[in-house]
Amino acid sequence: MSNEYSRYLGIDYGSVRIGLSVSDPLKIIAQGFKTIRNTEKAIDEIIAVIAEQDIERIILGNPLNLKGEMSTKAEEVREFAKKLQVRTGKEIIMLDERFTSVMAQRAIISMGTKKSQRQNNKGKVDEVAAAILLQGYLDTQRR
Repeated sequence: MSNEYSRYLGIDYGSVRIGLSVSDPLKIIAQGFKTIRNTEKAIDEIIAVIAEQDIERIILGNPLNLKGEMSTKAEEVREFAKKLQVRTGKEIIMLDERFTSVMAQRAIISMGTKKSQRQNNKGKVDEVAAAILLQGYLDTQRR
């Protein structure tokens, strides 16, 4: 069902929040889309985004440890990926997400966001981390 204008969805999975990003239809630029709460309805919300944005492929952050090995959190993400794949039928690519949250935090600080604003909108970090993850994937696809 994909077409030339379909998009990719980037997901930064967290136990409390899930950051989402989408590519442009040409699959060149990723941008933060939104953050959702990680509840039993999270996959339903992601399915709605997939339909609304005509998503072809999902890029999901894989939280490996500093040695590049599976962590407890990575097992949780793999379980989430299985459920998401069964419910959506979409291709899911697991991508190393080490340091994306740190990079997102630095990007938000460099934009001049005040500390109080950052504390009041912690979901923004998850959204930006999802965009960084997806942009990294898009960049590797163009090479």
